[in-house]
Amino acid sequence: MPQKIKDKKKIIFLVGPTAIGKTEVALILAKRMNAEIISCDSMQVYKGMDIGTQKPSLNSRELIRHHMIDIVTPDKEFSVADFRKRALKAIREIHKINKIPLFVGGTGLYMKVLIGGLFPSPPKDEGLRKRLYEEQKRHGGNYLHERLKKVDSQTAKIIHPNDTKKIVRALEVYYTTKKTMSELKASTKPLTDRFDVRIFALARERNELYRRINERVEKMFKEGFLEEAEKLFKRQLSLTARQAIGYREIFDYLNGKVTKEEAKELIKKNTRQYAKRQLTWFRNDKRVKWIEVCEHERPSEVAAKVNRKDRFHPD
Repeated sequence: MPQKIKDKKKIIFLVGPTAIGKTEVALILAKRMNAEIISCDSMQVYKGMDIGTQKPSLNSRELIRHHMIDIVTPDKEFSVADFRKRALKAIREIHKINKIPLFVGGTGLYMKVLIGGLFPSPPKDEGLRKRLYEEQKRHGGNYLHERLKKVDSQTAKIIHPNDTKKIVRALEVYYTTKKTMSELKASTKPLTDRFDVRIFALARERNELYRRINERVEKMFKEGFLEEAEKLFKRQLSLTARQAIGYREIFDYLNGKVTKEEAKELIKKNTRQYAKRQLTWFRNDKRVKWIEVCEHERPSEVAAKVNRKDRFHPD
């Protein structure tokens, strides 16, 4: 018999685009809710990438315990699977001391995979793939799709007969694991099965958000962002870390591809575009409850809005 929401332990998400004001609101919420904060940001995991990723201050981290910040060096790749594994551990630790896990950040993919689960994808078998592609070429038509129908009709229904790449992967999963892709997906249970998951997103008027982004970039340079990026430029970075917005533009400046002022303007432009993509991602998630933030609203007032919506969450 499924648990009622009131019987489940709570997990809160405070999400939204960059520069919206999540950090300040989260600190107040954490105090009021007896919560610990878990960063849901793909770049704050990296040590030494502080100003560019706008990590919470050390003082903030002393006031409220934070997780998933400064956990790997920037020469290491850090995947969504790594995030989920560590985040689940943090959830267990926080619940164990009767506190609430409060996820804060703007990486929508991390939130999606954490809540929905991660398909346990088996390793590639290049030899098998090659044979399947050769068979498709030899027989033509919907040959592999028809074969997939026989072993995994559910997956075959959602893959177009012409999408050979996905068909080959589905057959590869079946032949290497003896389980269908639909079976493996079904075995991945979402967090909502076990926990009362609530998602709140902050939103501001678009021009105001863009102004905040531009001001933040200017502030980053005053705080020493260029010097921080120069130190990282001399190191061997992972592909993920090297592509972080802000750092990649400064690296282009250090490589002589753009001027310093051009790099700064590119950071503003690319951050605004990223914020737009973040908003689109979260707008498409019907589970999200939106909190509109007015221009002169204090973080404490925004936190009160979240608290009110949280209190009236339906059972």
